[in-house]
Amino acid sequence: MSDLDRNYTSPFGRAAGRVDTAAVDAGLRSYMLKIYNYMSIGLAITGLAALGVYMAAVTGDPSGAAARIGSAYLTPFGYAMFVSPLKWVFILAPLAMVFAISFGINRLKPATAQMLFWAFSALMGISLSSIFLVYTHTSIVRVFFITAASFGALSLFGYTTKRDMSGMGSFLIMGLFGVIIASLVNLFIASSALQFVVSVVGVLVFAGLTAYDTQRLKNDYIYGYASQGGEIAERAAITGALSLYLNFINLFTLLLQLLGQRE
Repeated sequence: MSDLDRNYTSPFGRAAGRVDTAAVDAGLRSYMLKIYNYMSIGLAITGLAALGVYMAAVTGDPSGAAARIGSAYLTPFGYAMFVSPLKWVFILAPLAMVFAISFGINRLKPATAQMLFWAFSALMGISLSSIFLVYTHTSIVRVFFITAASFGALSLFGYTTKRDMSGMGSFLIMGLFGVIIASLVNLFIASSALQFVVSVVGVLVFAGLTAYDTQRLKNDYIYGYASQGGEIAERAAITGALSLYLNFINLFTLLLQLLGQRE
């Protein structure tokens, strides 16, 4: 951090003094902490929403079940969420909302953007609730902690490394598009081999994006938001939390496909 601070230049074109450096350092810590807090709250909302939907969707009474998936008996609510066409609404709704937040963030009040982020997190939890029907609960918890440890290490690396990772951005985005395209193709051919390759490559891509995005957010503050505050910094913190949140969720689901134990 100190090396980067020594290279910081103030908006007036002079080298930042000791006071300026201390102010930027304190502001950066506060800014990054806010991003991680937003991300953590979003993940908590997602987890609670997923668990809540699952608990309302299953029943232990076969006589009152509306359908059965594997060993799970579904309530009428569960049938609507996991079997009926309504499921596609909740699968696609998070995608629509993330575009709305990303492209409309500069026109939104911070409070509105924050509420949209919480709503997005809840919708993501609803769309992910089906994992409780596919994987054992023990393996879901295990993979979550593996993801949390991996994400923390990768984000710490991105924050502390002196290596400039900006050149990796375009390469990682190309890899992301490749994963998306391959996933769409596999919806039609249903190849287990392709799914395995997609999962492995996806883990590598989102691992790289976690480190890259952390460094990008750090540099954005130092070189873009150090002399600003208020709504600009608040909106930037929300979009930063969104990017790290998406990296975490994708890393978790891909690791679950590789390491999760199916019911």
